[in-house]
Amino acid sequence: MDAKDVQRAVARIAHEIIERNKGAKDLVIVGIRARGDYLAARVAEVIEGIEGLTIPVGIIDITLYRDDLQVVLEQPVVHKTDIPFDITGQVVILVDDVLNTGRTIRAAIDQLIDFGRPKSIQLAVLVDRGHRELPIRADYVGKNVPTSQGQQVEVRVREVDGSDEVVVVEEPFPR
Repeated sequence: MDAKDVQRAVARIAHEIIERNKGAKDLVIVGIRARGDYLAARVAEVIEGIEGLTIPVGIIDITLYRDDLQVVLEQPVVHKTDIPFDITGQVVILVDDVLNTGRTIRAAIDQLIDFGRPKSIQLAVLVDRGHRELPIRADYVGKNVPTSQGQQVEVRVREVDGSDEVVVVEEPFPR
């Protein structure tokens, strides 16, 4: 996906969220840190432009909620989770860049529940690459990108990487 494809996917996701929820009332958006947070802000911006409402946007860091924390990270780097609003009774749109095994989403849901009891949690992802290990599916998908186990999907956003794009790369040492 190039920058235009990413922009169109974000706009489409925003429109689908509005359509499914019959507007933006009671919506809050929470992005999963490191790229989902930037995509969440973009989705909120498009929804605000259409609906004329300010949509609360938060950021969640799932590092300490990972089920493989002891195996993968010897010295985990924990960044700030910033959800400056009450999610109780709200429709939470959880945003991530890539949906793969579903474990990141499970961790994010666990952490969200620690912040309150939302009316519902809906999942929006820029890319769904398959390979699910948990029964989790996205409600809104920018693009389905079938991959092999030896491939990695990299989402690049201008705020971090200088450009917007999605690329599939071969892993140097497949799992």
